[in-house]
Amino acid sequence: MRRYLTVVLLLAFAGALLAGCGGGADEAKGPVTIGSKIDVEGPILGYIIAGVLEDAGFQVVDRMRTGATDVVRRALLAGEIDGYPEYTANALTVFHADEQIDPAVLRDAGATFEEAKRLDYEIEEVTWLRPAPANNTWAVAVPRAFAQQWGVVTLSEWAEYINGGGDVKVAGSQEFFDRDDAMPSFEAAYGFSLSSDQKVVLATGDTAVTAKAAAEGTDGVNAAMVYGTDGTIAALDLLVLGDELGVQPVYQPAPIFRNEVIAEYPEIVGLLEPVFAQLDLRTLQALNASVALEGRDAREVAEEWLRAEGFIE
Repeated sequence: MRRYLTVVLLLAFAGALLAGCGGGADEAKGPVTIGSKIDVEGPILGYIIAGVLEDAGFQVVDRMRTGATDVVRRALLAGEIDGYPEYTANALTVFHADEQIDPAVLRDAGATFEEAKRLDYEIEEVTWLRPAPANNTWAVAVPRAFAQQWGVVTLSEWAEYINGGGDVKVAGSQEFFDRDDAMPSFEAAYGFSLSSDQKVVLATGDTAVTAKAAAEGTDGVNAAMVYGTDGTIAALDLLVLGDELGVQPVYQPAPIFRNEVIAEYPEIVGLLEPVFAQLDLRTLQALNASVALEGRDAREVAEEWLRAEGFIE
């Protein structure tokens, strides 16, 4: 009898071990840590990624608003986060700026993505997924009334205004004023130079703040750093100055992950690429406006859109 009980207990124990090793069909995958930048759009895109993964059974660790571009990038490469939304041209103008990139590539959305994907995969072991069909490039916006008063609707006209002694004060992030591909690229191409007194440097890349400062003339501000997908531009009656020389590269948002994460969970690609394919310019502007102008929570906005589009239940 004792031998019989021993056999039964051993079989039960072995069964429990097998069940534990095999895992259930609905067992959580991960954890996968998702981060984002600290602007308006970053957390929205981050929560779109997180929402899709959670709905597919992944355990997601929320590290949204990780930091500015350099901070969130370091976090990814150090393995502190597993993925986040990034912009295609950043791979060529910032992360691999020492590579010899044909300038024509930076003006072509598809070529920019393919080169970003290749370089990051080979050099940094980072995988880029297909980007959204929207260009969130750097831009300068002014109040429409200012544009009409001074006849300034393009960057070349703005440069003439500045060089002629016109009053100008621009609100933007430190990154915007420092990065070679941002304000310095406009200055070099259009032949003007802003003094320190003409810059209002903000600690974050929140364009809702910069746009509002320009619209309201806060501390004399009459121009603002904005992005192409900002929801505040039309709402605040601002005008984006035309970039006739095509200075700015193409910045399409895309999910990026450490290679080892995609190797372990290849289904992530199929889950996220169809979602980002639906994030066109108007959609992103509307989502950004919900957060920047209506004050709604980024996670709530992201998940509401995912449900409305049928991506999550």
